[in-house]
Amino acid sequence: QLRAGVSLIAPKSDNGAIIDHTANLSIDNRAGPTFNIAYFITPNWAIDLLGGLAFKHQINVNGSHAGETKHLPPILSLQYHFRPEATLRPYVGVGLNYTTFLDEKLDNGAKLKVGDSWGPALQAGLDFALDEHWTIGADIRYARIIWPVKINGADVGDVQVNPTVYTLNVGYRF
Repeated sequence: QLRAGVSLIAPKSDNGAIIDHTANLSIDNRAGPTFNIAYFITPNWAIDLLGGLAFKHQINVNGSHAGETKHLPPILSLQYHFRPEATLRPYVGVGLNYTTFLDEKLDNGAKLKVGDSWGPALQAGLDFALDEHWTIGADIRYARIIWPVKINGADVGDVQVNPTVYTLNVGYRF
């Protein structure tokens, strides 16, 4: 099954503090195009890969804009589809998230480096079958993402992003 859609990545509201807990961070929400590729092992079990273009997030420190970063957050999941032949097709998934970061920048010119992150992911979704092949759907995912942060080469702490990802999509099942 191939799906194309739009996802909103909504980091948790309190992302933590770095630099000896003096710099409270917040990361903004961001929406963008995504895709899924799912391979059905059986009618009920599928392996699913969520991918997309790099998402750009603004970084705020103590309420003021401080910089930005882009990230690619693919999620690989094992899904269970409860009613794969019904018109309404609910499913759940559990998987692994890998996030890598690109183009990290701080407004003050300091060198920002955000380390890659691995973490568990959960998913729940629902597809509505339009016919034998086409579906429209929505899902919600949670991914554990923790950014190890360095500024000018010094470790300054970890940022807990842990976003909820909301997706609307159109799918085609072969």
